[in-house]
Formats: sequence, C-alpha cells, structure tokens
Amino acid sequence: MVQRHLDPTDPRSRHVGPAPTGDALAGYLRAQATEFLRALRLHRETGSGANGSEGSAEAARALRRSARRISASLHSFQSLLDADWCEAMRPELAWVSGTLAMEHAYTARLERLLAALHRLSGSTALPARANARVDGGTPPKAGVPAQDRGNLTVGAAKAGALLDRQLTLARTRAHSTALQALGSSRFHAVADKVAVLASEVPLTEAAGTTDLRPLATAAQDRLADAVSALPLVTAGNPYNATALVHGLSPDTVAHPQDAPWHQVRLLLRLHRYAREAVSGPKGNTVVDLRLLSAGQALNRHRDASEAAAAAAQAARTPRIAPATAYALGVLHADQRHDVEAARFAFQQAWQKETVGAS
Repeated sequence: MVQRHLDPTDPRSRHVGPAPTGDALAGYLRAQATEFLRALRLHRETGSGANGSEGSAEAARALRRSARRISASLHSFQSLLDADWCEAMRPELAWVSGTLAMEHAYTARLERLLAALHRLSGSTALPARANARVDGGTPPKAGVPAQDRGNLTVGAAKAGALLDRQLTLARTRAHSTALQALGSSRFHAVADKVAVLASEVPLTEAAGTTDLRPLATAAQDRLADAVSALPLVTAGNPYNATALVHGLSPDTVAHPQDAPWHQVRLLLRLHRYAREAVSGPKGNTVVDLRLLSAGQALNRHRDASEAAAAAAQAARTPRIAPATAYALGVLHADQRHDVEAARFAFQQAWQKETVGAS
C-alpha cells in the first residue's frame, strides 16, 4: 500500500501549531516570484540559439514551474488577494507557461511516437531519436500480427519521417514563438509585476487572520468531485474499445473521452500547489506518493492522448502511401491503448487512496 502522509489541507488532520494564514501565502508567493526571476536571469545568461541550449531549456522549465504555482495560488486563494490584480495576472501567467511549454511538448511527442513505431515494427530504419527514452516508460503491449508486420515495417520508416518533418517544424515554430514572447513588451510587463510580487504581495485586510486550510480543502474537494464524475468503471478495464471510435475520422475535434481526464489533471495540480502553500517551506519537502502516482498517470494520459492525435493528423496528410497510412493507424491505436492504460493506472492509485482513508 502507498504510504500516507498527514495532509495539512484536510480539516480532519491534526495540524500542529498556529493555523497558516495569509502571511504564509505571502511567503509562498514571494518564494515563487523569486524563483521566477532567478530562472529568467538564468535564461538570459545561458542564451538561446536556434534550438536553445540545455541551460536555457532548464531555465524555461523553471519559469513554467514558478508561473504555474503563482497562477494556481491566485486561483485557490483569490479571496485573500486583491481581486483586480488576480484577474489581471492569472491569464498572463497562463500565457507565459503555455507558450514556454510548447517546444518541450513537441519534442517529447516526437520521441514518444518514434519510439513506439520502432517498438511496434522492429524496424531499424527510423531516425536515431527513436531510441530515446520516453519519460514514464511504456509498458509492453500486444505485438502486431505476423501477417501485418511486413506492411508495418514498410510504412514505419516513412511514417516516422513524416512525423519527424511535421513535429520538428512545429517545435521550431514553438521555439521561435517562445523567443518572441520572452522579448515582448507583454512578457516584460509580466516580469515587472512578478518582481514587485517578490517583495510586496497584495493581500486583503482580512488575509492576516484567515485560515488557509478551508480554501485549500475546497481545492481538494473540487478534485474529489471531478474524480467521482470520471468513468472509473470503464477505466477499471485495461482496454476500452470505445476509445478508438473517433480515431482516424475526418473530424479533428479532440477526443470526447479525454476532456474530463485533462480537467482532473489540472485540478490535481491545483490541489498539490495549495498543499504546498499551506504546508510552508518545511512541508514542501514531504512527498505524497499517492498524489505523485496519480499525477504521473494523468501526465502519461495527456501525453498519449496528444501523441494519438498527432498520429491521426499525420494520417490525414494527402497522397501518402497506403503502407504509411497503415503504420500511422497502428501507431494511433497503440497510443490510444496507452491512454487506457494510464486511466487504469490512475484508477489503481486513487483506489489505494480510498482504501487508505477508510
């Protein structure tokens, strides 16, 4: 069973010491603002070539992390902060985080898809990056029938080359967009506001005596409500055949089953960050293994869902060879299988939480 840690955001927990108030929130926000500024300075020092150095990539990840935490805190604890300031800051922080995330997302998506093609076909003709490790790993899946493996092997190399062209172009554009964003007056305005936040947090008058725990518990309750609405009975099976219904159809709308799971992923993140704010600097080092496992499963779900969509989009490319389309169809089905496996993993992690709480 997953080890359970005392959750200070749970009203049933026995919190030791004085209740955390707006002062604790202010300290958390100042710390995240300082991290944002430190990451921005590192990004400027490491430079940004055509594809970005490893140092600048790590700095961009740090910028995203701190921007997400500040934005999440403005969402969960908005009643303790100046309302107009929160409404102005949240969309700007989301813009920063989203813009900086795209380049990494395209890179990881291509690696995942090429590695899956390599595994499915056994081909050695794929680009070298197909052998790159995909974060979170991929569990063994049923092999392709022998009579179809020849067609898959023939089409896999061309499918990989097509995906490489499309996603590398998208990554390059995302890199350029991020560089333009970081040099824009809009970003400088955000950075200036974060710099002010590092020393001055716009708390309301009542924030100094308001307990943070009920607000953090509300974030926890929103997560629990969203999880309760998920089709966990379906997710209790490793494979859900209905997940392939909309696969390669001409409709390019996102898969209808995925949206509630993506929402749970966002709410889980809000819950985690609210816990951090309430726990304080010392509490931030405590890792809830249940939340970690659930979050990893939902990240894997997001990655597989977006990879499947990329495979389906590539399969709609005009005038591609039948063998290429076949390989992309198998790849799409493989990624949708991984979507279902991720849902199953989340369900298992969440059940452990329910058992442990009983």
